[in-house]
Amino acid sequence: MTSTDLQSPMNNKCSGLIDSFGRSIDYLRVSVTDRCDLRCRYCLPEKFKDFTTPDHWLTIDEVTRVVDAFAVLGVKRVRLTGGEPLLRHDLPQLANQLKHIQGIDDLSLSSNCTRMSQLADHLYSAGIRRLNVSLDTLRAERYREITGGGKLDKALSGIEAARTCGFDPIKINTVLMRGVNDDEVDDLLNYCAENGFILRLIESMPVGRPGQRAHKSYIDLQEVRHSLEQRYELIRELLPGGGPASYFKVADLNVHFGLITPISQHFCESCNRLRLTVDGTLHLCLGQNHQYPLRDILRSGVTDGELGDHIRAAVALKPERHEFKERPEQVVHFMSSTGG
Repeated sequence: MTSTDLQSPMNNKCSGLIDSFGRSIDYLRVSVTDRCDLRCRYCLPEKFKDFTTPDHWLTIDEVTRVVDAFAVLGVKRVRLTGGEPLLRHDLPQLANQLKHIQGIDDLSLSSNCTRMSQLADHLYSAGIRRLNVSLDTLRAERYREITGGGKLDKALSGIEAARTCGFDPIKINTVLMRGVNDDEVDDLLNYCAENGFILRLIESMPVGRPGQRAHKSYIDLQEVRHSLEQRYELIRELLPGGGPASYFKVADLNVHFGLITPISQHFCESCNRLRLTVDGTLHLCLGQNHQYPLRDILRSGVTDGELGDHIRAAVALKPERHEFKERPEQVVHFMSSTGG
């Protein structure tokens, strides 16, 4: 779905955001930049430079206005993402504005943490408490290969800075890939156990050309769960948060891990989220091309009520489910442009 396919704004004034399939939308992921200082193999081509130019970015006041409009309609959770959000120099100021929006009771951040050592205190003071960290390996050379030249020690130092500062919970997000890093599950569990983190294993998704190539190393995470059950006592548990992970406690290690399974056991029937990109486009499904541009609307003098109507119109376009299995080649945008 593109801007040429948009419906007229609806005048539905009922409370809350309910899509056409009865799902309540209460979670907004906000990408503050599509740029990143890493080139993870499933996310960005190594030499890619065709990023959105800053003059097309939403300003922090525009982002704040959109989030406020979503809060009025019932959204309670906001996650700041990228690209790598720490590249946005005014991120602490944006976070500080968002934490004062009535109705937003959960403000979190996703990051690779390579720049967190310098920014942890500022972001914590701005109101961010929960942190998800992209970390696919604990081996320096492998990290360099997966990330296109990244330095593991910078990421680990950033994670430690966030832990020391008081971020809690800290969740370590690992895209598991066969023949790449699938031999590190135990190491990652032990690392999280030692530091009080939560490990989340994620199935690779065929999003964009890099994701489609990386998907050749796809692992069904049910295999991993069955393997862990042979070695540990696993206890299914519920943990707070707005994401789709199924959580377990490893009793032997006193650590929690989650499985995010968009391919083997998709969770589309309970999807509660939308994604706002840095250029003001609402993406309605990570695995489809449905979108609704808001930037020009914001800059046209739209009233708050009209903006709310546009958001409702966008939610009405949210598809029932992705088609990663049926049409893995259809999503051409990169993961970095939509915030994951």
